[in-house]
Amino acid sequence: MKIAILPGDGIGPEIMTQAVKVLNALGEPFEMESADVGGAGYAAAGHPLPPATLALAKAADAVLFGAVGDFKYDSLERSLRPEQAILGLRKELQLFANLRPAILYPELAGASTLKPEIVSGLDILIIRELTGDIYFGKPRGVRECPDGPFKGDREGFDTMRYAESEIRRIAHVAFQAAQKRDKRVTSVDKANVLETFQFWRDIVTEVHQDYPDVALDHMYVDNAAMQLVRAPKKFDVLVTGNMFGDILSDCAAMLTGSIGMLPSASLDANNKGLYEPSHGSAPDIAGKGIANPLATILSAAMMLRYSFDKAEQAERIENAVKSVLRQGLRTADIDEAGALRVSTEEMGNAVVKALA
Repeated sequence: MKIAILPGDGIGPEIMTQAVKVLNALGEPFEMESADVGGAGYAAAGHPLPPATLALAKAADAVLFGAVGDFKYDSLERSLRPEQAILGLRKELQLFANLRPAILYPELAGASTLKPEIVSGLDILIIRELTGDIYFGKPRGVRECPDGPFKGDREGFDTMRYAESEIRRIAHVAFQAAQKRDKRVTSVDKANVLETFQFWRDIVTEVHQDYPDVALDHMYVDNAAMQLVRAPKKFDVLVTGNMFGDILSDCAAMLTGSIGMLPSASLDANNKGLYEPSHGSAPDIAGKGIANPLATILSAAMMLRYSFDKAEQAERIENAVKSVLRQGLRTADIDEAGALRVSTEEMGNAVVKALA
């Protein structure tokens, strides 16, 4: 079981240290090898995704990823910025399905910005198509506007596009996931405005015919954002495109009390995956020992479940996280009155202790 460990930038190395510590505590024969990525990759090799890092990721059975991004690299041309590393990995490893569970632990009901009666018991799964949409569509760039009222002016442009096969495969992932849950799928689109998403809706509806045991409804993305705040427990599985999924999953993260609690898995057709916390690199708090490592630790649990078929070990980690929360341990982002404030390292140590 070879794991590529890519800590990245900002708080990435701090939270990754805790996740690796937890994996080592399981006593499994993991082979873990680290490499630079993001700003660290640029500093070491002149590129956010150095060839050696990409080769390691391809050779590994799974990738555990920290976070990338640092303000000091904002002046670089776009192709060299740290964030291009994660986009490159998704493309090169063909990671088309992003799974982001949003679960509210009972102990964190008070940390959510919504009333406990609205979010208590929350357990939803957002499935985001990860390699298409406006993020990868071409043509794109900056040019002289060829027509319209601003003809001759400079304009920026991107292209939103989805092939039928791309939509079909992510729809299958969503329906199959729903079969293991509450058997409800909400497909999120903007079919009233965008041709791309009318096409999306039509294809998802066709794929649904293969899953008569699963209920399907369609919802415009603006309404979905509103309903996530108004009545989030009405959802079970949400499936949507790359851009909408990026936005909605961060919205759902705050329902759980903090984005520091939200893990994710990005999978290829064979369940080889890249696992990462949903939060960013937070360079403003890097090195202060206050970052929450739980999303990274829970991402490692997802890795055990999806890529290594070790559900029992994944559950051990998840139960250990529940245990430390029941003990009242909190990092700064989920702190509340009466809780015991702990550092990044102390939270990792507590999870290791709970594993025993």
